[in-house]
Amino acid sequence: MLAFELHDRIIANKDWATILFVFCVGIIAVNKAVSSVRFNEFLRLAYSNKYTKMYRDSSNLMSTFTMSMFFVQLISLSFFILLVLNQFGKVKSKADFIVFIQIFTFLSVFILSKFLIEKIIATAFKMEEFNEQFNLLKVNYRAYFGLILIPINIILFYNSFDSNLFFWILIAALFVINLTTYVVALKLYQNLLMRKIFYFILYLCTLEIAPYYFIYNWFTKN
Repeated sequence: MLAFELHDRIIANKDWATILFVFCVGIIAVNKAVSSVRFNEFLRLAYSNKYTKMYRDSSNLMSTFTMSMFFVQLISLSFFILLVLNQFGKVKSKADFIVFIQIFTFLSVFILSKFLIEKIIATAFKMEEFNEQFNLLKVNYRAYFGLILIPINIILFYNSFDSNLFFWILIAALFVINLTTYVVALKLYQNLLMRKIFYFILYLCTLEIAPYYFIYNWFTKN
């Protein structure tokens, strides 16, 4: 006589992810429709610095286009971190909405806190204008990476992918994007930086290298 053993089939609810992906695509579509010229130049950011020169004024930091793309970047990067943690066995399910909210909240608080500390240091060294332009530069390049991550996140979220190499390549690409930001900043603001080189070194050590080192240390130990 055959013996049957029944197991519960648990299907993770992915509706929340679908809604967020559609929401991000909707923001991108609106930006393309409303600011088509700016959006097209933004898409060329990987091989042209025309966008950074056209929209380098610090007032663009709080523009609707920049803020909306920054929000897309936050969602995209949160999904990517969730997928990475799941790939390396740190999260049981990539469809865990609670973990996504925790990652999104942590990123938001981290970036906002970092931004406020940068403002304080920039004010102390009388570098407010450079700080705002540099933040705009970082937001632009990271938003561009977030835009590229959207279709990659969709593919990885709805399909099984066992290769760790691909994730390491994406992590390396994120590192290169950050490095490119500093290279472009040095090129655009080299005259100003030479006069305020102490501030820039302090900025790099305390606000760019140290926070990411502590985060990495915390993740590896926990």
